[in-house]
Amino acid sequence: MTDKDMRFDYLLRLGDNSLILGQRLAEWCGHAPMLEEDLALTNIGLDLLGQARMFLSYAGEVEGKGRDEDRLAYFRDTKDWRNLLLLEQPNGDFAKTMARQFFFDAFQYLQFEGLAKSSDDRLAGIAAKSLKEITYHRRHSADWIIRLGDGTDESHERIQGAIDDLWGYLPEMFDMDAVDDAMLADGFGVDVAALRPVWDDYVNGVLAEATLIRPADSWSVRGSREGKHSEHLGYLLAEMQFLPRAYPDAKW
Repeated sequence: MTDKDMRFDYLLRLGDNSLILGQRLAEWCGHAPMLEEDLALTNIGLDLLGQARMFLSYAGEVEGKGRDEDRLAYFRDTKDWRNLLLLEQPNGDFAKTMARQFFFDAFQYLQFEGLAKSSDDRLAGIAAKSLKEITYHRRHSADWIIRLGDGTDESHERIQGAIDDLWGYLPEMFDMDAVDDAMLADGFGVDVAALRPVWDDYVNGVLAEATLIRPADSWSVRGSREGKHSEHLGYLLAEMQFLPRAYPDAKW
């Protein structure tokens, strides 16, 4: 891969993560357990959509093949997506959605904190702008982990089960491959592997306050960087991409 290809792929990963998680949160619209949370999840999803637009627009420009944010969002097949496997997992109940959100918020906060220092001014600007939103996202999801974990017997059981179910998807967040290494060496990207100890400290503190047990690192699933995804992504994309694929030349 050329340096341009690697930059394109790196930006896709960032944009795809935000877009897929934003799409998942959009599924909660009208279904959250209370009106305030319905609005909160919708707003977080819109923040993620805004991130995705900036990253995918930049990726299209780097690629130089005439694909804008819409072409990249709506006309790529499953194998061409680079989002983390964690983010495409179904919402499940509210506890599972909050567990997924909490783990990613804690990671994305540290990742964007590093990207805000990127040698690339445009990437640094996107990260710095987004970091203000992610600060709220992280606080919001952490509050819910504590609220559910230290709540009723049922809420504790549900959030512990959600954490156990998702734990094996988390190691992929901290993997470094050739693209990551090249972008780090270029000053463009960040060393996500180095974020793990800080992430662990933060997550362990929240889990302890929530009276929850950190699962053992007994299993893990990977593959998103090579375009290997679960069956869930295909269904998500089929819904998200239907309209522009059915009417590709439609204009508002």
